[in-house]
Amino acid sequence: MKKWKCEVCGYIHDGDEVCENCPKCGAAAEKFTALDDAAANLIERSRYTNALHAQLIDLARQIERVCEAGIKDALDPGCVKVFEQSLKASYIQMKLSMTEMQGHMNKGKWG
Repeated sequence: MKKWKCEVCGYIHDGDEVCENCPKCGAAAEKFTALDDAAANLIERSRYTNALHAQLIDLARQIERVCEAGIKDALDPGCVKVFEQSLKASYIQMKLSMTEMQGHMNKGKWG
């Protein structure tokens, strides 16, 4: 399947034919450029990697909720310490993935 890029807003359209109007900005079909195979492949790979980062961010948020519950439960100081350390680590991991995704967006590797 071909990929088309809106030169006005950067939206990527997937299809054998260009769309009539950009779903994001409304630009006419003439404002779309067909991407070559290398660029289209990079878009697909980036979509996959970005989806993995999104999953990692979601998992970090889940860990955050578990850790907050463990800290609140406060069974004993050792448990609280583990939950606090895990909370910090999950926050860092979440921010790393967010930063990487921002880098992809800045480089046009989003799609």
